[in-house]
Amino acid sequence: MKANILLCTLGASWAVIPEVYGFLAPDRLPLYRYHPRCADFTRQREDYRLEAPDEIWVCTTLGDLPRQGLAYLRDWHARLEHPPILRIWQAAGTDQLASQPECDRFRELLLRACLLAHERAGDGQVVLSLAGGRKTMSADLQWAGSVLGCDALIHVVGQDPLPELLKTGTAEFFTRELPAEVASAIVPLIAGAGRRSELLDVELDGRRAVASRDFPLPLASHGASLTWTPAAGHGLCEEIRSREKAGSQLLGNYLRALGETEHHENWRSLYRLPPRVIEILRKQPLPPGLADWLQGLPKADLHRHIGGCLDLDAQREVGRSVWEALGPPERERALGHIAPLLRQAIWPWDWPDRLKTSAIPRPHWTAALLVHADAPQLTGNLFDATEPRFDLKSGPRGFKAYERPGELSGSAILSHPAAIQPYAAHLVGQAHDEGLAYVELRGSPHKYGDGLAFLHRLADALQTAAASLPADSRALFRFILIADRRQPERLAEVIDLAVRAKEQLPNFVVGLDMAGDETQPISADVAQAFARAFEICLPLTIHAGEGETAEKIWTAAYHLHADRIGHGLTIGDHPKLAQRFRDRGICIELCPSSNREVVGYRDAAFPETAHCPDYPLWRLWQAGLPLTLCTDNPGISRTTMTGEYLTAARMVGDCFSCWDALAMIKQAFVHAFLPSQEKEALLKRMDALVYRHVLAQFSPREGFNPRHLSFSEDPLTP
Repeated sequence: MKANILLCTLGASWAVIPEVYGFLAPDRLPLYRYHPRCADFTRQREDYRLEAPDEIWVCTTLGDLPRQGLAYLRDWHARLEHPPILRIWQAAGTDQLASQPECDRFRELLLRACLLAHERAGDGQVVLSLAGGRKTMSADLQWAGSVLGCDALIHVVGQDPLPELLKTGTAEFFTRELPAEVASAIVPLIAGAGRRSELLDVELDGRRAVASRDFPLPLASHGASLTWTPAAGHGLCEEIRSREKAGSQLLGNYLRALGETEHHENWRSLYRLPPRVIEILRKQPLPPGLADWLQGLPKADLHRHIGGCLDLDAQREVGRSVWEALGPPERERALGHIAPLLRQAIWPWDWPDRLKTSAIPRPHWTAALLVHADAPQLTGNLFDATEPRFDLKSGPRGFKAYERPGELSGSAILSHPAAIQPYAAHLVGQAHDEGLAYVELRGSPHKYGDGLAFLHRLADALQTAAASLPADSRALFRFILIADRRQPERLAEVIDLAVRAKEQLPNFVVGLDMAGDETQPISADVAQAFARAFEICLPLTIHAGEGETAEKIWTAAYHLHADRIGHGLTIGDHPKLAQRFRDRGICIELCPSSNREVVGYRDAAFPETAHCPDYPLWRLWQAGLPLTLCTDNPGISRTTMTGEYLTAARMVGDCFSCWDALAMIKQAFVHAFLPSQEKEALLKRMDALVYRHVLAQFSPREGFNPRHLSFSEDPLTP
């Protein structure tokens, strides 16, 4: 609902209402066309973004003067070509406002009309006219604007004495352009704007936030006058006075009550928001319509596999770079190797294993496929062959079905030096497009040849790619090395690589991960192998609880002293362990899209998942466990960071609010594998950006409308 409402008072001078309306709606009533300051009036309206009123609301008294003024007003209104809706209220028991009871009745009417106007306006504007009526009316209206809010306070200043035509002009006279010499005698101006007092939006002594349901005013019919009689009891004026008296104590009580009901602290600056905005955030479910807002929020991704990042178009561009770096003999051999696949629309399921049996380097034939297979072939055999993509782990192909879309990415191509620069450029561009301020990539560089050399080249390539962006919008990239449970014989090698990489690239390499088949036990020898990493205090995240029992998470937490857990979906089945995670602040990295694809969870966007269990996110969040959302493999799951928040909201229902999303975004920054001093600086910068971005969406009348959000003050420094 949207309506622009002009709220006026009326005394003896009815013409001030056309004068204000003409200022706000020059296209409908060109009173000031010949005014010498007409251009200045336009600038004022633009500065305050004022629109033409759809309705004019008039509050006045009973008596002869108001009756006469209303007669002129109705006559004028009837002569307009495109008249706005006209609503009129008259306070019972009032005439000249010559006594305190009369003034009190009129003030109550005016306050209720202003309150109702805001609720009726919806996304529209409420403008108050200070011109017209007695001085007490103007004072009351100014108070209403300062407490209940308004988009503008309009006044009309006239020279003394006024031209006779302005004092005695007929209704017809005020429906057309005023003569220049007459128009110049009056000057409409904007005296400011008002913001609703946050004191109105908190509970006071059990009384809920101020709304018209508790202080009703019947809506006057179009063109008719409604005589309003105040009911006995607590009035709006009294309510506002009592809240102003309570002051800071009232706000303090609200914030204390809010803190007592929260399981996770949100961004600090958000607690400075007016309670009205906080309540909107807490009660507004996160809908798809807020995708652009989410996109603009600075976010962090703590669980993003480098091998599963790129979409098919980006993979093909990387493949083209490798292909162009090959010599003619290498191209000929690679092309001959894949020729049988190029002649088939549907490839046999084991095509990767068949191609790997050759002595031809994998990046060569991978590049050949990416360059020479057409888009339908690649899409069909990388993605379509594994549809429907849910509960893949229990299907006939197992986890390989989930991984298939990334078969020509990651280790398949990154061991060739020519792949690194374009790959990094896509990673940087992807992070920028998703609004990511911080990214922890993870991968297995020991599978790409010389792992240490690869990490050096990748860090340099990311820095080079980031240099193409403005310094204040570059995401910070960090790297986590992965050890594979399926290769225990290489565990010592991977940990040694991680230790050396941390020594040489202290600002790039930030942690270790153990991934792979969870059914493989973590033995005492495995735990002992991590001793070198523990000695240099390298943080650890472990893939656990992705379709396996909570005991697997217990092993990761206690044998390997994990700082974070990747997925951790079954931890709710082990209440004592869940409590331990909450006590120690061990963060769970949830990845909604890949969790649905691998394990299978109910998602309203996929009817075939109706029989699947509920996603455990909300149960874990309500239990107070630290958790955040991640993409896992955005290229494989065809998702983004924004997409993961919308997917999570869809999977858990309306209970997932904007406030929850903001708190989860903060959790990602809080649990980043960064030194505390660097993390603190990053959190402070993000806090300020989040505050501005939230105000721009949920409190547009605050004046914030940023076109660009800065993420970091310094580029990646490997």
